[in-house]
Amino acid sequence: MLEQALTTLAAAGGVAVVQAAGTEVWTGLRQAVARWFGRGDSDRERAELERLDQTAEALTTADANAVESLRIRQEGAWQARIEALLERLDDTERLQAVEDLRALLSQHTAHGEVSTGGRGLAIGGNATIRAEGGSIAAGVINGGAHIGNPPMPDPSQG
Repeated sequence: MLEQALTTLAAAGGVAVVQAAGTEVWTGLRQAVARWFGRGDSDRERAELERLDQTAEALTTADANAVESLRIRQEGAWQARIEALLERLDDTERLQAVEDLRALLSQHTAHGEVSTGGRGLAIGGNATIRAEGGSIAAGVINGGAHIGNPPMPDPSQG
């Protein structure tokens, strides 16, 4: 069982993979993660590249109604893969792998920036969304929206 700090790092790795899929940072992160998993084994690195490509494909082609649950599942899957690799290593190798993973995440993830991969609204600070004068205001609308005159109240309602 990994200590909490390593579990947290593995979770951050899973989130980074999923958030990067379909964005401009994907190529660099994809290569770095595959290299990290490969640990010098080119066959394993190729296998990880395929796995990463499958993740990106699934996330970028997912139905809008299913994408959030898919993102959560993929984050968990990549976290579990990272944890499993860390657990297999001896103490010295694990220490190096942790250092490498931290550097990888620092280099390939946005600092203070956010991205949705083109599937939603990303806000890196405060946001105010307001509707005035009978309009609709929303961050993201999945489906339709209709503005019409409200029904007249029943005379018995006053």
